[in-house]
Amino acid sequence: MQALVLEEKGVLALRDIDLPQTVGPDDVKIAIHTVGVCGSDVHYYTHGAIGPYVLRAPMVLGHEAAGTVVEVGKNVRSLAVGDRVCMEPGIPDLSSRASKLGLYNVDPAVRFWATPPVHGILAPYTVHPAAFTYRLPDSVSFAEGAMVEPFAIGMQAATRARIVPGDVAAVIGAGPIGIMVALAALAGGCSRVLISDFSAEKLAIAAAYPGIEAVNLKETTFAAAIDTATRGWGADVVFEASGSGKAFEGLFNLVRPGGAAVLVGLPVDPVRFDVAGAISREVRIETVFRYANVFDRALELIASGKVDLKPLITGTYAFKDSIAAFDRAVEARPTDVKLQILVAEEG
Repeated sequence: MQALVLEEKGVLALRDIDLPQTVGPDDVKIAIHTVGVCGSDVHYYTHGAIGPYVLRAPMVLGHEAAGTVVEVGKNVRSLAVGDRVCMEPGIPDLSSRASKLGLYNVDPAVRFWATPPVHGILAPYTVHPAAFTYRLPDSVSFAEGAMVEPFAIGMQAATRARIVPGDVAAVIGAGPIGIMVALAALAGGCSRVLISDFSAEKLAIAAAYPGIEAVNLKETTFAAAIDTATRGWGADVVFEASGSGKAFEGLFNLVRPGGAAVLVGLPVDPVRFDVAGAISREVRIETVFRYANVFDRALELIASGKVDLKPLITGTYAFKDSIAAFDRAVEARPTDVKLQILVAEEG
């Protein structure tokens, strides 16, 4: 079938490729409708690798998706042909020690779409375990269904933060994941969230949500803004979502004594870490790698209307224009948050 294939670093092709289509007893086959363009997809396109994951053979991109079930395995009872669904893209070994501990996101054997050497789903069809496939409520569109995956990262961050109702949170970075984290923090009980960035355009998008306050780092420091907001006490939770090594400079000065720092962004290079600064405030440090056991809850929040992700979809492309979508993503336009590709039109 035709798919968007990353042939090598910097080379994309929309071409035919053989992909597994055998439906096992616990699987479903899905006609893909909408796929989001993720920063990791773009990074593989421009750099050919993310850390230890190196592109060594052509790979289909895409892992944020929604579609329609067209076939079910003989053991599947939770889904039926015609169900509109979104899919959790990581497939762990359910017998592994990590999975038995509920930490399947860090299972060394996990197979995650569009992570070398595993193919993604920018293609007309995919086969996926029913256990990691979720029916979309009628109120959730395919476009929103494809946003569940990035929002799940925000949910994982909010869960790791152990938010207490009324907490004040601070988010470093107003990119797609930073905004998702801010929304999840509000949904998790934070009274307000400050979010910082150098991009006025990104900050304007984030600040359009009630409860999110934008801090332009071209005008002030995040520390000064947090001091003003908390009367010098510090944020209860600080989320680092930029992936910038510079964000770690003075990070623990943003957190109140006994507060939490949640590391979401992934720096390309090792960073300097102020151990003494963390210890002196007894800051609890949490880390986030993808997500586990939150996908269904992320979907429920979207379905309830408490989290509206539609304003974050800033561009939609036809499947035939997939390469143009990726080239636009490479541009990193300041007004863009999430680009999506329609693999199949509704109806």
